[in-house]
Amino acid sequence: MEPDENLPRRASDPLEALARLELDPLSVEELEARITALAAEIERTKRHLSKAVNHRASADALFRR
Repeated sequence: MEPDENLPRRASDPLEALARLELDPLSVEELEARITALAAEIERTKRHLSKAVNHRASADALFRR
């Protein structure tokens, strides 16, 4: 369990806002654009996660000596 799992999410949580957005009024083009934007954001987040993991591993290795 993560330490902050018990804390409530921010009132303006962007993930919750994405999940609540009604998709029915969007056109096919708008849905495709949304998918493209979300895929780009997923890749950006994965890159950031990778950097964070590598940074943490480097710090752990440094302080284990």
